[in-house]
Amino acid sequence: MSDFDVIIVGGGPAGAGAAIELAASGARVLLAERERFPREKLCGEFISPECLTHFARLGVLERMSRGGARVSETIFYAPSGRGVSVPSAWFGAGGGGGADALGLSRAEMDARLLARAREAGASVLEEAALAGVLTEGGRVRGVRLHTRGGETLEPRARVTLDATGRHRAVVRRAGRELAGKTDEAGAEENQKGRARLVAFKAHLEGSRGAPGVCEIYFYPGGYGGLSPVEGGLSNLCFITRARDVRGRGSDAERVMREVLARNRRAAHTLAGASARTRWLGVSVESFGRHEPAPFEGLLAVGDAAAFIDPFTGSGMLMALEGGALAARSVARWLEGGGDGFEPLAQEYRAAYAQRFDARLRLCGLLRRAALAPPALAEVAVVALGASAGLRRRLARATRGRAK
Repeated sequence: MSDFDVIIVGGGPAGAGAAIELAASGARVLLAERERFPREKLCGEFISPECLTHFARLGVLERMSRGGARVSETIFYAPSGRGVSVPSAWFGAGGGGGADALGLSRAEMDARLLARAREAGASVLEEAALAGVLTEGGRVRGVRLHTRGGETLEPRARVTLDATGRHRAVVRRAGRELAGKTDEAGAEENQKGRARLVAFKAHLEGSRGAPGVCEIYFYPGGYGGLSPVEGGLSNLCFITRARDVRGRGSDAERVMREVLARNRRAAHTLAGASARTRWLGVSVESFGRHEPAPFEGLLAVGDAAAFIDPFTGSGMLMALEGGALAARSVARWLEGGGDGFEPLAQEYRAAYAQRFDARLRLCGLLRRAALAPPALAEVAVVALGASAGLRRRLARATRGRAK
C-alpha cells in the first residue's frame, strides 16, 4: 500500500472508469471506495446512448446491457401537464447498443464497473474511508484511509484523483491540510452556507409512466424525473427548495405528494405509486464547475470537478468522459516520465475547459429557465414544442455538440 502511480478516491463511474483505463495502460492504480458495492446512490439513473460507447471501450457493454430498461424518449412536462418530446436518438450514437438510452440502477452499474476495474488490474479497496490527505512540500502525496477492520493505511502515489462526487472530500481535506487548518475549522466552514435545494430519490412500483419513456416534471421551485430501471421499477429523483422540504418535516413521501404533484402530469403518473426502496436525500449546494487541478499532485474528476443539472440527462456521460479525460492525461504524463506536476495540470485544465465549459454554460441558462415561475415554464414548453429542430439542437448542445 505504499507505492502507486495513481490513487483514485471514489468508485463511481468517473473513478472506476479512470481506474480501468489507467490500469490497462500499465499504471499502478489504487481505487479506494468508502462503501461496499453494490450500494444505493442518489441519481437519476438515466444512461444516455453515448455512454454505451464508453462502456464498449471499457469492456463492460455486454454486462451493462443485461437487465436494464430501454428508454426511447424523454418528455419534458410543464406544470400544466403540457409536454414536449426529445427522442433518445437525438443525443448520439450508442456504440453498438442502438439509439435508445438505458435505465439501470447505480447499485448495478457501479458494481459492474468496479468489478471491471479489478479485472483490468487496479487494486480495489472497499470500505476504506478517507481520513486525511498526505502532503509534503505543498504537494499532495497520497491519502490516509481507515478500513472497516480498524486499520489505518497511508498509500502514496505520484498523482491522486478526487472522484468523491459533489462533496469533493479529497479537495476539501487537501485544502484544509495545506492551509494548516483543523478538521473542526473545516467543518465550521462547510456549515456556513445553508443549501437552498434538496434532492430525493427512491425506486417506485405502481407508477403510470409510459413504457420506455423518461418523464421530466417542472413545478414551482424544482424539477424531477421518472425513468424506468431494471425489475419493472421506476426511479424517481427530484430536486426542490429546502424551505419546502423543511415545511413538510423533511418527509420525502409528503414532499412528493404535495410539491412534485403540483405538476399535473406528475400527479397523474404518481397517484398510485409507492416506494419500493428507502428514500435517499441530500442537500445540493451548487451546480457548475470547480477547478479541475486544484492542488499540486491532485486532480478532480466527475462531480468533484463539475456538477451538471440532472434534468439534462448528461450527468453519467460527463462522469465517464471526465474519467477518460483525466486517465489519458495522466497516462501520457506517466509515459513521459512524470516529471513536474504543472505540465499535467495545464494539459488537463485545457482539455477539461475545451470539452465541458460550453455545455456547462448552456446548462446554467437552462437551469434558470427550469426554475423560473410556472408561467415562463409554460411559454418555454410551447416554444420548444413548435420547433423540433430547436429541441434537437439543445439536446445535442447539452452534450457539447453543435448540431
